[in-house]
Amino acid sequence: MAERRFGVPTPETTSTVYDRDWDTADVSGQTYENIAFSHVDMTDSTGDGATFSECVFRNVDFNVSTFTNSAFLNCTFTGCNFFDASFTDCKLVGSMFERCEFDLLKVRGGDWSMAGLPGADLRRATLTGVRMREADLTGARCAGATLTRLVLTDAVLHNADLSGCDLRGSDLSAVDPFNVKLQGATIEPDQAFVLASALGVDIR
Repeated sequence: MAERRFGVPTPETTSTVYDRDWDTADVSGQTYENIAFSHVDMTDSTGDGATFSECVFRNVDFNVSTFTNSAFLNCTFTGCNFFDASFTDCKLVGSMFERCEFDLLKVRGGDWSMAGLPGADLRRATLTGVRMREADLTGARCAGATLTRLVLTDAVLHNADLSGCDLRGSDLSAVDPFNVKLQGATIEPDQAFVLASALGVDIR
């Protein structure tokens, strides 16, 4: 299992929801704490203002689900599928993802600070206007993804592949051009200055 940053342990759960069909379920306004969700089908589920706190999701399908103004705080996701899922203005602070699928994932706004996405395949994902301070994107595969207007302050991007990405408007201060792939990425002039500075170039 991938380790959380700073050695934070996986949350302990007090109850389990196992092998349930929550297809098209509406969890708006609901609160779930320290619950383990295992083999739950949440395809096409919706949630406006839902809160999941320190929950563990194992082999849960979030395919085509839609969450708005919801929170998944310090949760753990293992082997989950987020195909064509949408998260708008949601908080996933401190949540950890391992062996998850993110094909066509759409994230707009919200706070994913300190989220753990090491090795995540985000090549067909779209993230825009998301706060991702101190997020762990070590070895993330993002080639060709749309990653615009992201706050990546102090994020860990070692060995991340950002080649061909649309990075316009994103904070690139945490990007080390020596160990992050950037070939073909689209950036703005002020971002070019940031990267040039990181390379030690004397700009005059």
